[in-house]
Amino acid sequence: MPSQYRPQILGWIDDLDKGTNYLSGADDRLLYANDNYCAFLRKTSSDQVFYLFIFTIVIISYFLIIAIYIYFFDVLIIKENIEIFLVITSCLLIYTIGMYLTFISEFYQNLFTRRGCPIIFNRKTNKVYINESYFFNFTSFKNPIHFLQPNKKRIKEYDWTDLHGVVVHNFSTYSLNTTILMVCEPGTHKTIDHVLLDPLRNGIGSYQVWGWVNNFMCFNDLISLNDGKYTWEQETPFKKDIIQDQGWPEWMVEAFNALSPEHLTEIKQKYHVQ
Repeated sequence: MPSQYRPQILGWIDDLDKGTNYLSGADDRLLYANDNYCAFLRKTSSDQVFYLFIFTIVIISYFLIIAIYIYFFDVLIIKENIEIFLVITSCLLIYTIGMYLTFISEFYQNLFTRRGCPIIFNRKTNKVYINESYFFNFTSFKNPIHFLQPNKKRIKEYDWTDLHGVVVHNFSTYSLNTTILMVCEPGTHKTIDHVLLDPLRNGIGSYQVWGWVNNFMCFNDLISLNDGKYTWEQETPFKKDIIQDQGWPEWMVEAFNALSPEHLTEIKQKYHVQ
Protein backbone atom coordinates (compact mmCIF):
# COMPACT_ATOMS: atom_id res chain seq x y z
CA MET A 1 0.00 0.00 0.00
CA PRO A 2 1.47 3.41 -0.96
CA SER A 3 1.94 6.27 1.47
CA GLN A 4 -1.14 8.24 2.46
CA TYR A 5 0.85 11.46 2.14
CA ARG A 6 0.94 13.23 -1.22
CA PRO A 7 3.18 13.82 -3.01
CA GLN A 8 4.77 10.55 -1.97
CA ILE A 9 8.47 10.81 -1.22
CA LEU A 10 10.97 8.84 -3.32
CA GLY A 11 12.06 5.55 -1.72
CA TRP A 12 9.04 5.33 0.59
CA ILE A 13 8.93 2.21 2.79
CA ASP A 14 6.40 2.84 5.55
CA ASP A 15 4.12 5.42 7.18
CA LEU A 16 4.69 5.57 10.93
CA ASP A 17 1.86 5.60 13.45
CA LYS A 18 1.50 8.47 15.87
CA GLY A 19 0.02 7.99 19.36
CA THR A 20 1.19 4.41 19.83
CA ASN A 21 3.33 3.72 22.89
CA TYR A 22 6.43 2.40 21.16
CA LEU A 23 8.79 0.37 23.30
CA SER A 24 11.90 2.41 22.72
CA GLY A 25 14.73 3.73 24.86
CA ALA A 26 16.44 7.09 24.51
CA ASP A 27 18.70 6.99 21.47
CA ASP A 28 22.34 8.10 21.37
CA ARG A 29 21.27 11.04 19.20
CA LEU A 30 19.36 12.51 22.15
CA LEU A 31 21.23 15.69 23.07
CA TYR A 32 19.17 16.92 25.98
CA ALA A 33 15.77 16.33 27.61
CA ASN A 34 13.78 17.76 30.47
CA ASP A 35 10.10 17.64 31.34
CA ASN A 36 9.31 20.38 28.80
CA TYR A 37 11.42 19.68 25.72
CA CYS A 38 13.97 17.37 24.15
CA ALA A 39 16.62 17.94 21.49
CA PHE A 40 17.86 15.38 18.98
CA LEU A 41 21.06 15.48 16.96
CA ARG A 42 20.57 14.93 13.23
CA LYS A 43 24.11 15.30 11.90
CA THR A 44 27.10 13.84 13.73
CA SER A 45 30.55 15.36 13.20
CA SER A 46 31.91 12.05 11.91
CA ASP A 47 29.03 11.80 9.42
CA GLN A 48 29.68 15.32 8.18
CA VAL A 49 33.44 14.84 7.77
CA PHE A 50 33.02 11.46 6.03
CA TYR A 51 30.40 12.62 3.54
CA LEU A 52 32.17 15.91 2.89
CA PHE A 53 35.26 13.90 1.94
CA ILE A 54 33.32 11.49 -0.31
CA PHE A 55 31.30 14.22 -2.02
CA THR A 56 34.41 16.38 -2.50
CA ILE A 57 36.10 13.50 -4.34
CA VAL A 58 32.99 12.96 -6.48
CA ILE A 59 32.70 16.65 -7.36
CA ILE A 60 36.43 16.92 -8.23
CA SER A 61 36.07 13.82 -10.43
CA TYR A 62 33.11 15.42 -12.16
CA PHE A 63 35.08 18.52 -13.10
CA LEU A 64 37.95 16.34 -14.32
CA ILE A 65 35.51 14.52 -16.60
CA ILE A 66 34.22 17.87 -17.88
CA ALA A 67 37.79 19.00 -18.57
CA ILE A 68 38.56 15.80 -20.52
CA TYR A 69 35.29 16.19 -22.44
CA ILE A 70 36.18 19.76 -23.47
CA TYR A 71 39.73 18.71 -24.40
CA PHE A 72 38.47 16.00 -26.81
CA PHE A 73 35.45 18.00 -28.01
CA ASP A 74 36.90 18.69 -31.46
CA VAL A 75 37.67 15.01 -31.98
CA LEU A 76 34.19 13.91 -30.90
CA ILE A 77 32.28 16.16 -33.30
CA ILE A 78 34.11 14.85 -36.35
CA LYS A 79 31.46 13.21 -38.55
CA GLU A 80 32.53 9.60 -38.05
CA ASN A 81 32.37 10.07 -34.26
CA ILE A 82 29.01 11.86 -34.08
CA GLU A 83 27.22 8.86 -32.51
CA ILE A 84 29.88 8.58 -29.82
CA PHE A 85 29.60 12.33 -29.28
CA LEU A 86 25.82 12.11 -28.76
CA VAL A 87 26.11 9.17 -26.37
CA ILE A 88 28.84 10.80 -24.28
CA THR A 89 27.01 14.15 -24.23
CA SER A 90 23.75 12.48 -23.13
CA CYS A 91 25.52 10.54 -20.37
CA LEU A 92 27.26 13.71 -19.22
CA LEU A 93 23.95 15.58 -19.11
CA ILE A 94 22.33 12.84 -17.02
CA TYR A 95 25.36 12.75 -14.74
CA THR A 96 25.18 16.54 -14.30
CA ILE A 97 21.50 16.40 -13.32
CA GLY A 98 22.23 13.57 -10.88
CA MET A 99 25.11 15.52 -9.38
CA TYR A 100 22.91 18.54 -8.82
CA LEU A 101 20.05 16.62 -7.24
CA THR A 102 22.14 14.39 -4.98
CA PHE A 103 25.84 14.97 -4.42
CA ILE A 104 25.93 18.77 -4.49
CA SER A 105 22.90 19.10 -2.22
CA GLU A 106 24.38 16.66 0.29
CA PHE A 107 27.75 18.39 0.08
CA TYR A 108 26.07 21.72 0.82
CA GLN A 109 24.08 20.40 3.76
CA ASN A 110 27.08 18.72 5.40
CA LEU A 111 29.22 21.82 4.85
CA PHE A 112 26.78 24.38 6.28
CA THR A 113 24.68 22.42 8.78
CA ARG A 114 26.74 23.00 11.91
CA ARG A 115 26.55 21.58 15.43
CA GLY A 116 24.36 18.65 14.53
CA CYS A 117 21.39 20.66 13.26
CA PRO A 118 19.26 19.79 16.31
CA ILE A 119 15.50 19.39 16.20
CA ILE A 120 13.63 20.52 19.33
CA PHE A 121 10.32 19.02 20.56
CA ASN A 122 8.25 20.80 23.23
CA ARG A 123 5.53 18.50 24.54
CA LYS A 124 3.84 21.18 26.70
CA THR A 125 3.02 23.34 23.68
CA ASN A 126 3.11 20.62 20.96
CA LYS A 127 5.60 22.69 18.97
CA VAL A 128 8.66 21.54 17.02
CA TYR A 129 11.63 23.82 16.20
CA ILE A 130 14.35 23.49 13.58
CA ASN A 131 17.21 25.71 12.40
CA GLU A 132 19.11 24.47 9.37
CA SER A 133 20.70 25.30 6.06
CA TYR A 134 19.35 23.33 3.15
CA PHE A 135 19.83 23.08 -0.58
CA PHE A 136 16.29 22.37 -1.76
CA ASN A 137 13.14 20.71 -0.52
CA PHE A 138 9.60 19.92 -1.62
CA THR A 139 8.71 23.58 -2.08
CA SER A 140 11.37 23.78 -4.80
CA PHE A 141 9.29 21.54 -7.05
CA LYS A 142 6.51 24.15 -7.11
CA ASN A 143 8.85 26.70 -8.64
CA PRO A 144 11.80 25.35 -10.67
CA ILE A 145 13.62 28.69 -10.41
CA HIS A 146 14.30 27.81 -6.76
CA PHE A 147 16.92 25.38 -8.05
CA LEU A 148 18.88 28.42 -9.22
CA GLN A 149 18.78 29.87 -5.68
CA PRO A 150 19.96 26.99 -3.50
CA ASN A 151 21.30 29.00 -0.55
CA LYS A 152 18.46 28.84 1.97
CA LYS A 153 18.09 29.00 5.74
CA ARG A 154 15.12 27.43 7.46
CA ILE A 155 14.25 28.55 11.01
CA LYS A 156 10.78 27.20 11.69
CA GLU A 157 8.21 26.49 14.34
CA TYR A 158 5.93 23.58 13.40
CA ASP A 159 2.84 22.09 15.00
CA TRP A 160 3.42 18.51 16.07
CA THR A 161 -0.06 17.59 14.78
CA ASP A 162 1.02 18.57 11.24
CA LEU A 163 4.18 16.40 11.28
CA HIS A 164 3.96 12.75 10.27
CA GLY A 165 6.75 10.19 10.22
CA VAL A 166 7.70 8.06 7.23
CA VAL A 167 10.64 5.74 6.60
CA VAL A 168 12.40 5.93 3.24
CA HIS A 169 15.19 3.93 1.61
CA ASN A 170 18.34 5.88 0.76
CA PHE A 171 19.30 3.45 -2.06
CA SER A 172 22.75 2.83 -0.61
CA THR A 173 24.62 -0.46 -0.91
CA TYR A 174 24.19 -0.90 2.86
CA SER A 175 20.36 -0.80 2.75
CA LEU A 176 20.15 2.10 5.18
CA ASN A 177 16.86 3.81 5.98
CA THR A 178 15.99 7.39 6.91
CA THR A 179 13.09 8.75 8.96
CA ILE A 180 11.48 11.85 7.49
CA LEU A 181 8.85 14.14 9.02
CA MET A 182 6.27 15.01 6.38
CA VAL A 183 4.89 18.51 6.95
CA CYS A 184 1.24 18.52 5.92
CA GLU A 185 -1.38 21.21 5.56
CA PRO A 186 -3.48 21.20 8.77
CA GLY A 187 -6.07 18.44 8.76
CA THR A 188 -4.93 16.97 5.44
CA HIS A 189 -2.45 14.49 3.97
CA LYS A 190 -1.14 17.06 1.47
CA THR A 191 2.60 17.38 1.98
CA ILE A 192 4.01 20.90 1.77
CA ASP A 193 7.52 20.22 3.08
CA HIS A 194 9.66 17.58 4.74
CA VAL A 195 12.13 17.59 7.63
CA LEU A 196 14.92 15.12 8.29
CA LEU A 197 14.51 13.40 11.67
CA ASP A 198 16.87 10.44 11.74
CA PRO A 199 19.32 9.59 8.91
CA LEU A 200 21.04 6.38 7.90
CA ARG A 201 19.76 3.52 10.05
CA ASN A 202 19.79 -0.23 9.60
CA GLY A 203 16.40 -1.98 9.60
CA ILE A 204 14.36 -1.58 12.77
CA GLY A 205 16.81 1.04 14.03
CA SER A 206 15.13 3.55 11.71
CA TYR A 207 12.10 3.49 14.05
CA GLN A 208 14.02 4.09 17.28
CA VAL A 209 14.17 7.89 17.35
CA TRP A 210 10.60 8.18 16.08
CA GLY A 211 9.46 5.85 18.85
CA TRP A 212 11.15 7.83 21.60
CA VAL A 213 9.95 11.21 20.29
CA ASN A 214 6.44 9.80 19.87
CA ASN A 215 6.40 8.67 23.50
CA PHE A 216 7.76 12.03 24.62
CA MET A 217 5.16 14.06 22.72
CA CYS A 218 2.10 11.85 23.23
CA PHE A 219 2.37 10.60 26.80
CA ASN A 220 2.73 12.51 30.06
CA ASP A 221 3.33 9.47 32.24
CA LEU A 222 6.77 8.39 31.03
CA ILE A 223 8.24 6.05 33.64
CA SER A 224 11.76 7.22 32.92
CA LEU A 225 12.23 10.36 30.87
CA ASN A 226 15.94 9.94 30.20
CA ASP A 227 17.23 7.37 32.67
CA GLY A 228 18.76 10.14 34.78
CA LYS A 229 21.18 11.06 32.02
CA TYR A 230 20.09 14.70 31.79
CA THR A 231 19.55 17.07 34.71
CA TRP A 232 18.47 20.70 34.81
CA GLU A 233 22.06 21.82 35.41
CA GLN A 234 22.99 20.55 31.95
CA GLU A 235 20.61 22.83 30.08
CA THR A 236 22.99 25.81 30.19
CA PRO A 237 25.99 23.97 28.68
CA PHE A 238 23.67 22.33 26.12
CA LYS A 239 22.43 25.73 24.94
CA LYS A 240 25.95 27.16 25.00
CA ASP A 241 27.49 24.33 22.98
CA ILE A 242 24.66 23.58 20.54
CA ILE A 243 22.28 26.56 20.34
CA GLN A 244 24.34 29.70 20.96
CA ASP A 245 25.63 31.62 17.90
CA GLN A 246 23.71 29.40 15.48
CA GLY A 247 21.13 31.99 14.52
CA TRP A 248 18.27 30.78 16.71
CA PRO A 249 15.87 33.70 17.45
CA GLU A 250 15.89 34.71 21.10
CA TRP A 251 12.15 34.16 21.45
CA MET A 252 12.46 30.64 20.09
CA VAL A 253 15.19 29.67 22.57
CA GLU A 254 12.93 30.88 25.37
CA ALA A 255 9.99 29.04 23.79
CA PHE A 256 11.82 25.71 24.14
CA ASN A 257 10.84 25.77 27.81
CA ALA A 258 7.31 27.15 27.41
CA LEU A 259 5.01 25.44 29.90
CA SER A 260 1.74 25.76 27.97
CA PRO A 261 0.26 27.26 24.79
CA GLU A 262 -0.69 30.30 26.87
CA HIS A 263 2.89 30.67 28.10
CA LEU A 264 4.11 30.42 24.51
CA THR A 265 1.70 33.19 23.49
CA GLU A 266 3.12 35.40 26.26
CA ILE A 267 6.67 34.78 25.02
CA LYS A 268 5.72 35.70 21.45
CA GLN A 269 3.97 38.85 22.61
CA LYS A 270 7.05 39.77 24.64
CA TYR A 271 9.21 39.57 21.51
CA HIS A 272 6.52 40.93 19.15
CA VAL A 273 6.35 37.68 17.17
CA GLN A 274 3.29 37.21 15.00
